[in-house]
Amino acid sequence: MIADAQALTDNADNPEKVRQNIIEVALDYLSCGLDPSKSTLFIQSQIPELTELTFYYMNLVTVSRVQRNPTVKSEIKMRNFEASIPVGFFVYPISQAADITAFKATTVPVGEDQLPMIEQTREIVRSFNTTYGEALVEPDVLLPDNKACLRLPGTDGKAKMSKSLGNCIYLSDTPEDVKKKVMSMFTDPNHLRVEDPGQVEGNPVFTYLDAFCNDGHFAAFWPDYNNLDELKAHYMRGGLGDVKVKRFLNEVLQAELEPIRARRKEFEKDIPGVYEILRQGSLKAKEVAAQTLSDVKSAMKINYFEDTELINSQTEKFGE
Repeated sequence: MIADAQALTDNADNPEKVRQNIIEVALDYLSCGLDPSKSTLFIQSQIPELTELTFYYMNLVTVSRVQRNPTVKSEIKMRNFEASIPVGFFVYPISQAADITAFKATTVPVGEDQLPMIEQTREIVRSFNTTYGEALVEPDVLLPDNKACLRLPGTDGKAKMSKSLGNCIYLSDTPEDVKKKVMSMFTDPNHLRVEDPGQVEGNPVFTYLDAFCNDGHFAAFWPDYNNLDELKAHYMRGGLGDVKVKRFLNEVLQAELEPIRARRKEFEKDIPGVYEILRQGSLKAKEVAAQTLSDVKSAMKINYFEDTELINSQTEKFGE
């Protein structure tokens, strides 16, 4: 899903920004290897059933419960929304529950920071099923096996990468852009001289290496070491400068990103074709979401025109 409706909750005054980013996200998905024949790619705003589900779910969640959501708290702080929170932004955990449950997802792959959001979805599902009957599926979480991928920090050392903070490495970045960002990355602030012992915990450069490098990268780019453990040991005992480590990280990221860039360039040659993928995916997603919405309305007993039992009973009542 390309979450344009959710993006509008904090970009309501700049819809053009969201509109222009649709194709960027689609190209990222495709270049990373998502196959439209296996994965349905769709645009959130084109599935009105998601909005209707959100509205019904809002009655199952209190304001205080949303306020306690740690992810919402951090997002509000990051965007300086403390004084004036758009209602749409405030309820986006409920919207996210609609996005998940509309397709009866059994498993949701997320980063660590999204765990409170999935738990809120699970609560909504349990509340709905208890109140109205079993109509929704309670999803499980799928976390990365690699702990470094639970939450990648920003290049500036902040806890989270964010476009608004400008601390991201983009899949669409040129090799020059990636190198510039890597070489300016935050490291251990106490590692002032090469001979100083360095800290790897909480050091974004090493977090990125934990996430992306393997022993083959050492053989290709830095044969002085056999693996990351050897590199970390040298850095921690001193005698290894940050610039050398950053140069290695740049080589690793370039190797990982190059095939993605190559695929992206191919998809960029046929933008109408990409939009057709999104159009077909949105039609397919709408069909599935419509069935879930039908199940939900049936469980809530607001499917008046399909409820022949209701119509027949009232016919008898008023025919007496």
